[in-house]
Amino acid sequence: MKKTLSLPIDTILPDLQTALEHYPAVVLQAPAGAGKTTRVPLVLLQATWLKQQRIILLEPRRLAARAAAQRMADELGETIGKTVGYRTRFETQISAQTRIEVVTEGILTRRLQRDPELSGVGLVIFDEFHERSLQADTGLAFCLETQQVLREDLKLLVMSATLDGQAIASLLGNAPMISSAGRSYPIRLNYQPADNTLSIADNMANVLRKIVTETTGDILAFLPGSGEIRRVQHLLKDSLANTCHIYPLYGDLSREAQDLAISPAPQGQRKIVLATPIAETSLTIEGITTVVDSGWRRAPRFDPNSGLSHLVLQRISKAAAEQRAGRAGRLQAGNCYRLWSKEQQERLIAQTPAEILEADLTPLALELAQWGAHDAHRLQWLNPPPTATLTQARELLTDLDALDTQGRLTPVGKAMQTWSAHPRLAHLLYRAQQLGWGQLACDICALLTERDILRETRNPELSSRLQALETYRRQGKQIARAQGIDIHTCQQVEQLAQQWRRQLQETPKPLDADSAGILLAFAYPDRIAQQRPNQTARYRLANGRGAYLPEGTTATDYLAIAHLDGGQGNDAKIFLAEPISLSALRHYFAEHIRNIERVTWDNTQNCVLAQQEQRLGELCLNTQPIANLNDETRIPILIQGIQQTGSRALPYTDSLRDWQTRVLSLRTWMPELALPDMSDSQLLASLDNWLAPYLTGMHRLSHLEKLDFSHILQQQLTWIQQQHVETHAPTHLTVPSGSQIRLQYQTDGQAPILAVRLQELFGLQTTPTVAQGRIKVMLHLLSPARQPIQVTQDLTSFWERTYTEVKKELKGRYPKHYWPDDPYQAIATRRVRPKGE
Repeated sequence: MKKTLSLPIDTILPDLQTALEHYPAVVLQAPAGAGKTTRVPLVLLQATWLKQQRIILLEPRRLAARAAAQRMADELGETIGKTVGYRTRFETQISAQTRIEVVTEGILTRRLQRDPELSGVGLVIFDEFHERSLQADTGLAFCLETQQVLREDLKLLVMSATLDGQAIASLLGNAPMISSAGRSYPIRLNYQPADNTLSIADNMANVLRKIVTETTGDILAFLPGSGEIRRVQHLLKDSLANTCHIYPLYGDLSREAQDLAISPAPQGQRKIVLATPIAETSLTIEGITTVVDSGWRRAPRFDPNSGLSHLVLQRISKAAAEQRAGRAGRLQAGNCYRLWSKEQQERLIAQTPAEILEADLTPLALELAQWGAHDAHRLQWLNPPPTATLTQARELLTDLDALDTQGRLTPVGKAMQTWSAHPRLAHLLYRAQQLGWGQLACDICALLTERDILRETRNPELSSRLQALETYRRQGKQIARAQGIDIHTCQQVEQLAQQWRRQLQETPKPLDADSAGILLAFAYPDRIAQQRPNQTARYRLANGRGAYLPEGTTATDYLAIAHLDGGQGNDAKIFLAEPISLSALRHYFAEHIRNIERVTWDNTQNCVLAQQEQRLGELCLNTQPIANLNDETRIPILIQGIQQTGSRALPYTDSLRDWQTRVLSLRTWMPELALPDMSDSQLLASLDNWLAPYLTGMHRLSHLEKLDFSHILQQQLTWIQQQHVETHAPTHLTVPSGSQIRLQYQTDGQAPILAVRLQELFGLQTTPTVAQGRIKVMLHLLSPARQPIQVTQDLTSFWERTYTEVKKELKGRYPKHYWPDDPYQAIATRRVRPKGE
């Protein structure tokens, strides 16, 4: 091994050795610059407890894995692939001599699924665990179960710069926690709040132009994504190109471009590295003494309500800000410029949220099914996967035929796990291989995985991307670039498509006109979309959501949709899709198409609508009316229709309404009669009990007019109860004149009204009553012209106190009428004057 410089981590390595010898798991806390990533695996390699087994070192990113492996190989004076090797999605440099395997996190999960014992592995190191990626959390949960069930000798080491070490130590069974010092050089923090009227890229470019003249050494600038990086490159091209080399650094770059960014600048020259969060941890960039931090990151956010993930721009955490600043103090005292204020710094959240809490959990659900963990919570997690999101993920896997109805892995699901892809794409590749369309499928999956190769177009059709890819392949970079095709992304697509092609085992077969749409639908069965009636650009998805095409694009009856946003309101905007025919859906998705009888209420026609529907998810592909629907099925729907329409659907007459009011009034006044509740709300709620037997053969509201509704309603009372109503809540009262006057009963249970001319009550001593004398009627006393004079429930008081004044007024207006001085002794009359007067 070459002689190396002393690092802060060196002081705790003996303690770490001892802890791992005596405990199954250890937590190592070491800030940025401590040297843990490359020094720890090399020192532990000769530990006696390791028994010459391999060490697996997990890194969160491909670039970090490759760089860490290279650094360790350099320290050993070897070429990479001997003692130290690495595995990533695109590359493998491992040999039989390899003792330290640096792998990206997904590689460990796949290895555990193939070999749960991790044969030949003595130690798994989880580096930069504070990033809390979904794959790291999953790998640790699986390793813990392997350790407890299959491999007591397997050692686990969790290394973190900023995570709460006590929490992870508790998860690992109260594992010992060892802490190391970090960087040895001070960093001066400079807060320079961004101009809110400018973009992130413009603010960054302005600061970089300024600090180039204020600092020495190389500069690392953190931006949220490659779009901002390209924008800053463009803004600095003229002003700084002669004084600094400007290098981008993000995950989609070629290996050569990434190596250029992390290598030392040419002798005597400076460089500016424009990086995404890829440069936060596990990566040393030579020469950096100044960091400029925009304070932003892009992170996938999963919405359980829509089932969609989209990248959102968000503020970084305090922990991430500390990690970024640490990049400036690796070599000497450094500077960190933060493009926010001290007050904003205090408002940052402490830690970056764990990906498991916000991510699409479909890959995790498939991993859990293969692992045999039907109950995810029996595994050990720092943060358990959210139940609602995991449930939604399992529903999608069922749609993809990867899980059966019991949540168990199907043969299709097992086959999908052989593809290094998201379950949606794995299902696409699996089905395509069966059909002999694998070559096209590999292109589609690569196009879906990488950035859009047509970034300046609003055309959402996948076929236009496939054509652009062919242009790039057949006509070369120059012509492709002239047509607006992103050459760099095409290279990435080619690389990824080639990787999947190496897995293909098929006999190629001719393509259909709908092949691209069919394959896309295999990946997104929940996003098969049907054009809404009379709405050209709007669609209904198989999962029940809505979506719309951008203005100016061509609509077809059916689409398979790959990319859309979360949407504003109910509908999402479609960014990438492909037409698919109804005949193709019926052929290739026959097992998912259900023929169901749908009996519903039609509010427009006010009738029961019965039809046989051919459904794919929430989409109705075809309907046929059902004839001779039986009463058992029809009547409950008719009742639902009546209830939705309300009491106006029932054929009430005025007299029946009056009877209903009398019953309700008497029910209040004389509860001992135990009259039933005949209110509209109660009658509507209990239609099943009293109206259903009379609805045989009916399916429209208009058919209710045929009912003897008065008889049906009155039959809800016994014969005795009906007699009580007639006796104690009569329709009319006979007044002294001999007239029978109708009582007006009140729906609120108040006293009934008797509107009667004053002359017809002469001789009546007291107010009439109903309900066995319990309720005095409300007298509306009228003039001879039936104009209101007085309202009273106390007739005696009226005669004694008010009548004299009323008589004087009315006698002047109606002089021919009878106005006796003593109303008690007078003769009541319906005429102008009593007979004989």
